[in-house]
Amino acid sequence: MDISRISAAVASTALVVGYIVGSGMWVTTGDDWYRSLDRPPWQPPSAVIGIIWPYNFAVLIAAGIAVALSGSPAARTVWLVGLALSVAAALTWARLFYAGHSLWPAAIALIAAAVLTAPLVVAAWNTRTWAGAILLPYNVWMALAASLSVGYALRN
Repeated sequence: MDISRISAAVASTALVVGYIVGSGMWVTTGDDWYRSLDRPPWQPPSAVIGIIWPYNFAVLIAAGIAVALSGSPAARTVWLVGLALSVAAALTWARLFYAGHSLWPAAIALIAAAVLTAPLVVAAWNTRTWAGAILLPYNVWMALAASLSVGYALRN
């Protein structure tokens, strides 16, 4: 195992850990502002959200390690750059939505994050089919989350 593959695995995992920490800092659904929002009717129940995010973070780590250890240099680059940009966009959404209460800019950030998940799925799928397959629910979730963010912006 060469150092570049190990470094890519560590970098990918660190990005996901940063995603987890950043989300924990900014995402809050218990405050009065959030509870006062008119929710889109397609918003899933809180229990679904509580299940999907641990899954999402786990599969990002697993797929990232698979791409880092088994992928081509191009796949590793696509993965790391795409993941970094997607995480940055998702955390920008969290900051804008929950801390800034800026619904339209937040929606745009989450749309970008959702679009940036597609190259992750492709890089993972081309490396190990199972790695791409386990990312499909994350890809669908990000698209749903982006539609919810637009829904919030339209309704509030």
